[in-house]
Amino acid sequence: METKAGDPGAFAQFDLNRVDSPAFVVDAAKLRDNLRILADVRDRSGIKILSALKAFSMWSVAPVIGEYLDGVCASGLWEAMLASEHYDGEIATFCAAYKPDELEEICRISDHVIFNTPGQIERCSQVIAHARTQGMDFDVGLRLNPLHAEGEVPRYDPCAPYSRLGFPVDQLEDEHLEMVQGIHLHTLCEQDFEPLVRTWEALEPYIEPYFGHLRWINLGGGHHITRDDYQRDELVEFLIDLQERTGAEIYMEPGEAVALDAGILAGTVLDSHYNGMPLAITDISATCHMPDVIEAPYRPAMLHEDEDGAGEPVRLGGPSCLAGDVIGDYRLPVECKPGERIAFLDQAHYSMVKTNSFNGVPLPSIWLWDSETDFLEQIRNFTYQDFRNRLS
Repeated sequence: METKAGDPGAFAQFDLNRVDSPAFVVDAAKLRDNLRILADVRDRSGIKILSALKAFSMWSVAPVIGEYLDGVCASGLWEAMLASEHYDGEIATFCAAYKPDELEEICRISDHVIFNTPGQIERCSQVIAHARTQGMDFDVGLRLNPLHAEGEVPRYDPCAPYSRLGFPVDQLEDEHLEMVQGIHLHTLCEQDFEPLVRTWEALEPYIEPYFGHLRWINLGGGHHITRDDYQRDELVEFLIDLQERTGAEIYMEPGEAVALDAGILAGTVLDSHYNGMPLAITDISATCHMPDVIEAPYRPAMLHEDEDGAGEPVRLGGPSCLAGDVIGDYRLPVECKPGERIAFLDQAHYSMVKTNSFNGVPLPSIWLWDSETDFLEQIRNFTYQDFRNRLS
């Protein structure tokens, strides 16, 4: 998978020795820049924009996100609870399948409760009706699969063949939309404007008969709106036209775009040796700290990498026992020896929420830095007790 992010921004001047190792460092100034761009698109188009917690749920910056956006979207009960406790604005919750004993609480917390299939809405109809008799005010939505694939990697494409995500739009009947107030689609991943247009063109013929009936249409996430080359003016025009033609309120749920290029993962070289090529072991683990490196897979950009250097690339790997715990091959900006600091770019989103402690590998601490004021604060560090208490 080829990522188009990796701009060092203010991190080009950041001293990695100011934080412990490994550590996530998030730049509050860059976060604000991204949020200002999203708010500008929202204001010019008249839509609503929610921040996707599944991508970036650093709730210590929730007040900053609340200054700019209309709320958040959650992927189940725990994210919805986090949203209710820490974030301002609306809460839209989608889960591929809700547990019956969690649904009433989700209805209480959420403004939109979005289901994956009409069959699940029918099975949960009594819970929904009971929640409304208790005064809970929420809309019911249905996620659709437009059956139009735009993804580079099938694992990340909800429209790949046999996808479980979203109700196939060619099976949609009048009775299905009579049960809901809105529809949801989420089909993109790190993509710009044109894939959105093509996706909408594939979907529109199926849902045009319901224009005027739908209260809202949620276009989901995967939109790289804050990337420098994103066609934002064209997006605004599209969204304005979409609202006029459909008569529905339009939502978008960027996640990665909120924290794009706003964070690094800093670490240390622990050991180095040679086995056909230079090798180094770091306290950063692809398996534990950047699982998308293996799952996507992709090669994260390195801060200050000497890409045109004459030196031989070094294969970097983590400290876990997994043979495949390999980050990639890099021309290091420092000498390949124990104690040297390195950092990977664009790690605030997804990496932070996907960390794990396989092998007892310590989790990175979390720091908030403001590149405009140079204020640096450790938000959280993780101890042995955090590892122990997840187990039994």
